[in-house]
Amino acid sequence: MLSCTNHPSFMAALSFPPPFFAVQTTASTSTSSSTHANSFFIRPSHPLPPWPRLRRRRRAPLFVAAASVKENLGRARKTLTDFTILNYWVVRDYYRLVSSVNAFEPRIQLLSDEELAAKTPEFRRRLERGETLADIQAEAFAVVREAARRKLGMRHFDVQIIGGAVLHDGSIAEMKTGEGKTLVSTLAAYLNALTAEGVHIVTVNDYLAQRDAEWMGRVHRFLGLSVGLIQRGMNAEERRRNYRCDITYTNNSELGFDYLRDNLAGNREQLVMRWPKPFHFAIVDEVDSVLIDEGRNPLLISGEANQDAARYPVAAKVAELLIQETHYKVELKDNSVELTEEGITLAEMALETSDLWDENDPWARFVMNALKAKEFYRRDVQYIVRDGKALIINELTGRVEEKRRWSEGIHQAVEAKEGLKIQADSVVVAQITYQSLFKLYPKLSGMTGTAKTEEKEFLKMFQMPVIEVPTNLPNIRKDLPIQAFATLRGKWEQVRQEVEYMFRQGRPVLVGTTSVENSELLAGLLREWNIPYNVLNARPKYAAREAEIVAQAGRKHAITLSTNMAGRGTDIILGGNPKMLAREIIEDSILPFLTREDPNLELAGEAISEKVLPKIKVGPSSLALLAKTALMAKYVSKSEGKSWTYQKAKSFISDAVETSLSFSLKELEELANEESEVYPLGPTVALAYLSVLKDCEEHCLREGSEVKRLGGLHVIGTSLHESRRIDNQLRGRAGRQGDPGSTRFMVSLQDEMFRKFNFDTEWAVRLISKITNDEDLPIEGDAIVKQLLALQINAEKFFFGIRKNLVEFDEVLEVQRKHVYDLRQLILTGDDESCSQHIFQYMQAVVDEIVFSNTDPLKHPRSWGLNNLSREFMTIGGKLLHESFGVISDDTLLNSLGQLSEVSSVDIVNFSLPNLPAPPNAFRGIRRKSSSLRRWLAICTDDLIENGKYQTTSNLLRKYLGDFLIASYLNVVEESGYDERYVKEIERAVLLKTLDCFWRDHLVNMNRLSSAVNVRSFGHRNPLEEYKIDGCRFFISMLSATRRLTVEALLRHWTSPIESQELFL
Repeated sequence: MLSCTNHPSFMAALSFPPPFFAVQTTASTSTSSSTHANSFFIRPSHPLPPWPRLRRRRRAPLFVAAASVKENLGRARKTLTDFTILNYWVVRDYYRLVSSVNAFEPRIQLLSDEELAAKTPEFRRRLERGETLADIQAEAFAVVREAARRKLGMRHFDVQIIGGAVLHDGSIAEMKTGEGKTLVSTLAAYLNALTAEGVHIVTVNDYLAQRDAEWMGRVHRFLGLSVGLIQRGMNAEERRRNYRCDITYTNNSELGFDYLRDNLAGNREQLVMRWPKPFHFAIVDEVDSVLIDEGRNPLLISGEANQDAARYPVAAKVAELLIQETHYKVELKDNSVELTEEGITLAEMALETSDLWDENDPWARFVMNALKAKEFYRRDVQYIVRDGKALIINELTGRVEEKRRWSEGIHQAVEAKEGLKIQADSVVVAQITYQSLFKLYPKLSGMTGTAKTEEKEFLKMFQMPVIEVPTNLPNIRKDLPIQAFATLRGKWEQVRQEVEYMFRQGRPVLVGTTSVENSELLAGLLREWNIPYNVLNARPKYAAREAEIVAQAGRKHAITLSTNMAGRGTDIILGGNPKMLAREIIEDSILPFLTREDPNLELAGEAISEKVLPKIKVGPSSLALLAKTALMAKYVSKSEGKSWTYQKAKSFISDAVETSLSFSLKELEELANEESEVYPLGPTVALAYLSVLKDCEEHCLREGSEVKRLGGLHVIGTSLHESRRIDNQLRGRAGRQGDPGSTRFMVSLQDEMFRKFNFDTEWAVRLISKITNDEDLPIEGDAIVKQLLALQINAEKFFFGIRKNLVEFDEVLEVQRKHVYDLRQLILTGDDESCSQHIFQYMQAVVDEIVFSNTDPLKHPRSWGLNNLSREFMTIGGKLLHESFGVISDDTLLNSLGQLSEVSSVDIVNFSLPNLPAPPNAFRGIRRKSSSLRRWLAICTDDLIENGKYQTTSNLLRKYLGDFLIASYLNVVEESGYDERYVKEIERAVLLKTLDCFWRDHLVNMNRLSSAVNVRSFGHRNPLEEYKIDGCRFFISMLSATRRLTVEALLRHWTSPIESQELFL
């Protein structure tokens, strides 16, 4: 290890600009290369990472003593800090609940299975008698703990009881990786499901939802609760049945899209959620990932719009001609491009147009999208190409999202860049952000391993505090100092050396990369040095083996390269996951006999990489059972006359494994040995699985102990993320449940984060070169760590600003969306009388708008626009009003209004203006009369109209015209001869179609407005305030247009009957 403080090149480098990491020099009384704890170090190139080598052994005792003192001081400082932070006292308070739960435990353990399950109806009866969830919480938690012990073989630790209480209180439980968050969720889910209003447990993908529903669902089903599961591909009936369950497992996107689809439903039979109250209580797994990382991307349901798809390939060719900095400028931080004057001129020449922004021939949007696709959307980073399609890669999980598409023409631009078939442009039909979606829950909680750094954001947006739940065992993971490199080449070579060193030792290694591209770059380096590895990224040949790869990632000599471990949801167990490994052995033994189908056919023709770890040796009894099972599988396949599909065979094995967990060993043996006409393949597979599982558990236990002795899992981060939280998620993969482990982050000054935030690192590269004469060597130290963390914090603040801006803008749309969706559900799920009242309100509102726009309560009626008022009123009514109202002149109407001042009293139910046609006698029956009176009361109490001398005259005119329109409508409907049920179907269809039509247009206008208002900041106007003002104006206009078109369409339909689907043609 070399000290650089006395190096002549170091002194010469002081003329460079101040570095982003501080350099602390230390005084030295000798010419030896002594170092200081706060100085940074330069590590010479070496085939093995030098940090494990302790060359300076003669001074080791001094260093050990200093380190010991430093550790003791740090431990004392941490203990003091614990007493001064609120979290300590909150957790301490929860231990009172833990004591109560522990006190119940001995009594609960004495109950039989039937008595334990009977606790659920008992709790529900107690709630009906007036007790609260808080009154039964401790006993309910004790019941769940005992049920989990009996059905899963897992007993909740005391800290897990605390986690369950945190979730029940509507907070976020921060629990480190491996602390059993999945088991913790059963406590709060069970307790809140007792009210029978539905509990949603929301995960980040289908795999985790299915796993948790099957795994944790055994506890809930044992206790008598129904458990549902929402998966992609389910039909409406399956979804409806699962949402009706006490506890429903789903993923965040399925939940959001079900909510949006329900608000596009044409009739109540299409609804799948629990309306009118679809949301009660939710537990969100990886809550930081869902609400913060994915919070920037709204959920969209799009419809196709007729646009010219031929423009995209042309624009892509133009983008290839344009040169960065010369023809356009790029802002990586917010993914924006700006054409220069030279770029505009060249683009216009290439496209043979005089103006890129010409409304009749608009090319600007296509060119800008083509440039964005060229600069910001990189293949194997943001997307992959498969089967002629550009498929988006989720940046957080590294998974492919096949049904997701970028909006605003970006996806089409990417397709044009890759030479793929251009799919039609999309127009937004419905949209919502995850923040707005989860705000709909009256009670919301979440769990994650990393949320404390974002606590302020959770408090501001959701009023959810973050509670750090203590670990069950102390965390002994070692987080090694960050190493900084001048070049990417030096960083990747050092990563390769560290992986090789750990591999030679036998320690498992997890390397986190930020893209498919980087994972395959490192894979190539390891391949050159003959180091076996497994890759986990978005490519189908790897993604299909995700469960298998993660199951083996903690085994000796295992090297795993992963694009992102956030949201993977599966712990890396040292020595391997025995359950997953046992299932893999069963599949390898049986699948070739059940199916001849090659699984590679499902993987787009890409071969699965060879397995790098040796097979686990199983005992003689397991081998005998495997041979018996394989033989039986062969006969079953032959007896059916054809082989199964690969998926059917895998599903069969999964069901058999599930059976092994539901039956005792004796019951399985009886099922396997009983005589029947069909082979008992399922029970035989279950018995073989249990036997192999026992062998795997013994093997994994031995191998896990050996891995722990070697130092546990070593995690390498190949770059810093834009948030410390994401880095902590990667670190958290090592050292689970008190296991040993270590982590190391390596960054290059050429990493994307430095470029994205326009961080000038050229001088730092030159500085390192001068110091070391080798720019590929790393430097590390406290000063570097502080400066890198400062850069991360700045990035977090920037993205928090983006999210805050998105939330503030979405809050405007959120209020409008709630109004529209509540109205829509009222129309859809309300009774026939409710539907009629909506139409009457619409008709009265249309009349009111006509009266307001043509009258002034402060002036005499002779100054009112009576001619325009009559014309507008007859335009609304069409043929229906023309005969009765068309003969009324302006003078007749004016004289009639003038006579109102002489009238002392009026019959408000059968009201008519003097000398004018009386409304048809349609207000018969108590319901219609009461409806007429309610409308009159609403008119009289309307505070929107200005007080004046002629206000009563204006109100009576509103009542008369409203009555005339409504009574004429009721009369023509009655004369049509249709039964009431058909009439209500038509009315609902018209109400919903007009609302959906204008809401869709409103969303398009609001999206355009959100982009346009930013320009107004140049005029020193607040874009958010401008968005609120214009958005409110748009919304009022949208509601007005909706009411008017609804009334016109209904009147037109009954006066000139047409098919309901033609109403808007």
